[in-house]
Amino acid sequence: MGKRIDENQIYEKNYEQILNHVKNDPYAQSIGIQLTKFEAGFTEAILEVKSHMVNAYGTVHGAIIYALADYAFSAACNAYGKTSLGVNTTIQFMESAKPGDKLAARATEVKRNFRTGFYRIEVFHEDNLIATMEAMSYRKDHYFIDIGEQD
Repeated sequence: MGKRIDENQIYEKNYEQILNHVKNDPYAQSIGIQLTKFEAGFTEAILEVKSHMVNAYGTVHGAIIYALADYAFSAACNAYGKTSLGVNTTIQFMESAKPGDKLAARATEVKRNFRTGFYRIEVFHEDNLIATMEAMSYRKDHYFIDIGEQD
């Protein structure tokens, strides 16, 4: 039987490399999403809403809120250097936002095992909760960093 890998150790030893990998998301960068917290089991990303990000009613398009939540989810589920892909998400929009608002998405790991990870993502404008997302990731056998020999 193979030796069990301590993924928290991988996160700690390879923090900079993993962080650089998850920050290098072309879509997130193109709409101005910034990763502000990156911890094992928790991430936060922010976005300032621009005027071109609204729908026909002048409020932030749901796709923008979803993109912010999805990016926070992606960073959280890939924090251990293991390639993880979104399998399922469910989002609830509770309140609207408008241009100029600064939104923050916070992804919290609920449970993680060898194959799957479960996350809760909350999107805020200031102290107002405007959306929540439940998400599940599929964790592949592949690490996107060189983990070498583990102690």
